[in-house]
Amino acid sequence: MSARLFQRVLKELEPDISAPTSAASEEESDSPPATVPARNPFDLLDDQEEEEEDTSMDQTSDTNTEHKQPQVDKPASVPAVPDRKSKKKKKKSKDKHAHKQNAPQDEKSIDSILEDLSLTPNPNPSKVSEPGPSKGKLSLASISVLTVDPKHLKAENELKKIFGSKVVNSFQNQNPGSSSSAGMRNIHGARRGAHNPRKTVLVTPMPYWPRWDGSLSMELIETKNGINYFRYVPSDSYRHAQEIFEIAKAANDLNSIARVLQHYPYHLDSLLTFADLYRYSGEHQASIDAVSKCLFALECAFHPLFSPLNTNRGSNRQLKYTHDMNKPLFKALFNHMRAMDRRGCHRSALEVCKFLLSLDSDDPMGSLFCIDYFALRAQEYAWLERFIEEYNSDNSLWLFPNFVYSLPIARFYIERDSTHIKAGSDKASALELMKQALMLHPLVLEKIVSKAPLKDSVWAQILRNVFFGSAKAGGPTLEHLINIYVERSYIMWRFPELQNLLKEAALEVVEIVKGSGTEARDWTCVRKEAFSSDKNEYSHLMVSDFSDTVPTLPPEELRPFMMGPEMAGGVPEGIIQEQYVIPERLRVPREVAGRNPGMVFLESLLPWVDFGVLDRDGEGDVDLDFDLDHDGDGGHDANN
Repeated sequence: MSARLFQRVLKELEPDISAPTSAASEEESDSPPATVPARNPFDLLDDQEEEEEDTSMDQTSDTNTEHKQPQVDKPASVPAVPDRKSKKKKKKSKDKHAHKQNAPQDEKSIDSILEDLSLTPNPNPSKVSEPGPSKGKLSLASISVLTVDPKHLKAENELKKIFGSKVVNSFQNQNPGSSSSAGMRNIHGARRGAHNPRKTVLVTPMPYWPRWDGSLSMELIETKNGINYFRYVPSDSYRHAQEIFEIAKAANDLNSIARVLQHYPYHLDSLLTFADLYRYSGEHQASIDAVSKCLFALECAFHPLFSPLNTNRGSNRQLKYTHDMNKPLFKALFNHMRAMDRRGCHRSALEVCKFLLSLDSDDPMGSLFCIDYFALRAQEYAWLERFIEEYNSDNSLWLFPNFVYSLPIARFYIERDSTHIKAGSDKASALELMKQALMLHPLVLEKIVSKAPLKDSVWAQILRNVFFGSAKAGGPTLEHLINIYVERSYIMWRFPELQNLLKEAALEVVEIVKGSGTEARDWTCVRKEAFSSDKNEYSHLMVSDFSDTVPTLPPEELRPFMMGPEMAGGVPEGIIQEQYVIPERLRVPREVAGRNPGMVFLESLLPWVDFGVLDRDGEGDVDLDFDLDHDGDGGHDANN
């Protein structure tokens, strides 16, 4: 029995102090005292059930619904029995009335709290009154337009829509038995026994993958202006594996990197290295498997407040690229996005690109210069228009070559697919937008004609015009962005309908330039004002990273592969050796460091023990086949 029910029974047993003092009461004093009627024990269960039903309303209106003794107006011979039904109805009506009175105040307080926390959804994100966000901060409109759809995030779902679930399932069943996948299982140290891995959002883990070893974690650095900043934190075992990887990388020894993965199957840099190696060798499925394992490990280490989806829990979060441990996530996502694009999963690549762009507002991987291509290939034309209008809450995005040429393409398909266009619409037509693009960046036309290629004779006539024939980029930054756009999106201009649109707009631009040259000069001034820097501000973005073609490397060219493609050509041998010299603190093999010198001396006398040879100048033979089990536990127990 609860305390409230016990108090209610005590009140009923107390004498009635409010009895009338009239003659009727005097007559009652002469009569025998009225006894309290016996209470049915099952009423207690009824009262307890009633109490459980009305607990939420009793908390807000407990003072108004306090139990009162009923007034006795009957003769003394008839005991006063309280009317339980009327009391219950009266109590519920009072609770309901009190709840209605308190409801507006509660709703008002909740709305005020949400407004204070900036969690109230904006019904019209395009009308954000705040100016453009500062560096490192995204506006509400930018967050809303970068919302990730979890249904389209995985490539398997899109492949099933394209080819059917039976075809995809049969391919996945046959794929683990292929030579590439078997090699990946052997290199990555996976055991034969399969298990059920944890479910993740970014990728679908395979049963033959090893268990997550917990070598990484994510911590919350700070919360500034309502944005949570995170970074990855390695464990001691992961730091040890990273040191071994740096030694193997400096020595250009892929076998040592493979041995790192045998003991640490989720070492990120080793996985990304073999992913590039398999991609350059033509083993694309093995490369996808390595990148997927890398994303699986990174997602398993997510902070509870970090989410890849743009919900209330995961929208205001940043993972800066400046932290070294955060860089593998950006590289893995970028490689994952390119792999899905080559497989024809453009919608999944678009969702990954949204997530990649939302991680760091500085966009270190250049996601802005390929997100328009994925949107066009995925036929998300309306979303692309909304993105150009709302991202960063300003109008500077359309000055980039990729957006100024992709916007008329999106408008063209919207106009073609629309049954009717609203009268008086303030939006420009696709033809007008294409003419603006050609006036702003005329150099793009020449590059598209040669790259696509466009073999119609009219294009040679158009390019003989002075405006297009002598067009220049106007700066290294703009020229680099134009090369990236043409390399990424030239395939879009192979469609006949888009060629006709481009041809019609180019012919009209030629007529405009012949009539008056003032408009061309105005667009030139706009271009110089927007890209006024004398140095390439996007030199960290390589044009080859945005290409569909995959370079292949023969097995004997492993040294340029270990350096990276940006240093593969024209680098003197002395510079390579100077850059990849082994650090002094990593030159001692792991078996010798921290051990008893006497034991090391006795072991060195044995003929089968070799600690390697290393002189003080750093020249000599370094044995990288050292013991990875530095903890002395007989091997890393990541798979247990």
